[in-house]
Amino acid sequence: MSPEIPVSGSGANRVQHPTGFEGGRLLIVAFEGWNDAGEAATGAARLLAERLGLVEIAAVDPELYFDYQFTRPTIQVDSDGVRRLSWPGAAILGPSGIPQEDDDEIVTGPGADTLHVLLGAEPARTWKGFAAELIDAALSADVEGIVLLGAMLADAPHTRPLAVFASSENPEVRAALGVERSSYEGPVGILSVIADQAERVGIPTVSLWASVPHYVHNAPSPKAVLALLGKVEELTGLSIPRGSLEDEAQAWEASVDALAADDEEMAGYIQQLEQARDAVDAPQASGEAIAQEFERYLRRRGDQPGGGPWRPRDVG
Repeated sequence: MSPEIPVSGSGANRVQHPTGFEGGRLLIVAFEGWNDAGEAATGAARLLAERLGLVEIAAVDPELYFDYQFTRPTIQVDSDGVRRLSWPGAAILGPSGIPQEDDDEIVTGPGADTLHVLLGAEPARTWKGFAAELIDAALSADVEGIVLLGAMLADAPHTRPLAVFASSENPEVRAALGVERSSYEGPVGILSVIADQAERVGIPTVSLWASVPHYVHNAPSPKAVLALLGKVEELTGLSIPRGSLEDEAQAWEASVDALAADDEEMAGYIQQLEQARDAVDAPQASGEAIAQEFERYLRRRGDQPGGGPWRPRDVG
């Protein structure tokens, strides 16, 4: 495959990368659970699905993959007053074929009309079969690229923009998008299994992981949702309306500020995180200084699945 492919356009020929991440038929993936600190990944994926009016086109049989004592079904009352069971599972949502109304809440940009979303709960068993079934469905939908969304608790100050680390195991994706290759070794979640299966069948993938302040225990985290959506826009060229999300993020940050104002120890800790973050982000910061800061994180904290510190090289 060549590094880049010329495509038709007005005026001079424009260039499109072959990875499918700008103007391609994309699948956005997010799972509840281990991969979803602050409900940031599923929050971003759900917003996209709602804005696009997507409908279910494929779903797994939950009996094959879920332990209901671990991920229990829920009961809800619908608009007709009928109580209905909702089972854990995973489904791919795709375009309904019904034209959307032209308003300010529509996702626009290259590939917006073919965008697909995979949402689900992390399965309890048979991960290989689970991933293979979903990747088969993605192939049937002619998906050309997959963006996997995740979020981990981190040594991140809530008062600063929340970082999103992008990585890919695909060398062409790394060259085209300017992202890194993760060097993480250790336990992984279902996102890594999905990515591995996708790459094996020729669908390029990129993983986006948002850092969520570990000292903020109230979910969801709208600021982390915003960070993920911003990174999706950056890599795909899509334009995603935020709706009330920015106001919700400001309210979330103010609520944490209020908690810190009444807790001197918490306020002092946040100040340390701010100083460390500002030192890393400073224009004069060298690569060595940044590496040293992350090494201090390594020494100070230990890894815990879903709840340990997040570092760029620690995401699988």
